[in-house]
Amino acid sequence: MDEQRYQNLKLGERGAIISIVAYICLSVLKLVISYFSHSEALRADGLNNVTDIMASLAVLVGLKLSRKPPDKDHPYGHWKSETIASLTASLIMAAVGLQVLFEAVSSMFSGVKESPDLIAGWTGLFCAAVMYFVYRYNQALAKKINSSAVNAAAKDNLSDAWVSIGSAVGIFGSQLNLPWLDSLTALIVGLLICKTAWDIFKDASHQLSDGFDENLITSYRETIQNVEGVKGVKEIKARNYGNNAVVDIVIFVKSTLDIKAAHDISTIVENTLVKKHDVYDVHVHVEPNS
Repeated sequence: MDEQRYQNLKLGERGAIISIVAYICLSVLKLVISYFSHSEALRADGLNNVTDIMASLAVLVGLKLSRKPPDKDHPYGHWKSETIASLTASLIMAAVGLQVLFEAVSSMFSGVKESPDLIAGWTGLFCAAVMYFVYRYNQALAKKINSSAVNAAAKDNLSDAWVSIGSAVGIFGSQLNLPWLDSLTALIVGLLICKTAWDIFKDASHQLSDGFDENLITSYRETIQNVEGVKGVKEIKARNYGNNAVVDIVIFVKSTLDIKAAHDISTIVENTLVKKHDVYDVHVHVEPNS
């Protein structure tokens, strides 16, 4: 089981590497074209991809660290390294997003003399198409290895494709004697960067503070109650180690059961949760039903 999870993390690194390569190429292209075409929107989009490079690098490092086996300092393993990396990436993204917002607002108030060259718009559409194909690849990979980190990266790829489309729309629209529309689009891109950073920060901090999906808790409880021999669930708690769920349960069984029978029921509960819900580890405490 552990070996398969470690192999999945290794496969997940492939998706992070592909994202990094794509972001490096596209960010360079956007920043160069934006410089010569005088497009604030395309420049903001390019800076967005720079944050994506750092975010993808953080995910890659996190995936590599998560594959380290347990040691004296980390008896439960290094699974949370991936979550810590995501938290760090969100802070980097927020800093760049605020910078983009500041420059966009400054540009709007200082006045824009001319509309950007159309090549900036076509560049945005081209980059959107590239990011869509990267999204499809990472989405398929995430489903194959059941990785929330790669799935999050795929969603980020898709949002980047939409940002590039938005930039292109703003650039083309600015040709209609509305040059300020380019700066307005840059402002929207900055807001999208900040929103993405906040969403990643919120999810990562929720996991690191041992927050857990209440709907999954309910689903676990229903599964446990259907196990033969379980008379009730007194308590159930869960937490995440990276993408791995660890569940602690207190169940009621008949008070007349001997130790072996009660232990067998707890084992069935453990195996059922692992098999049905892909839970990483389960701890079951048995109490007599009065």
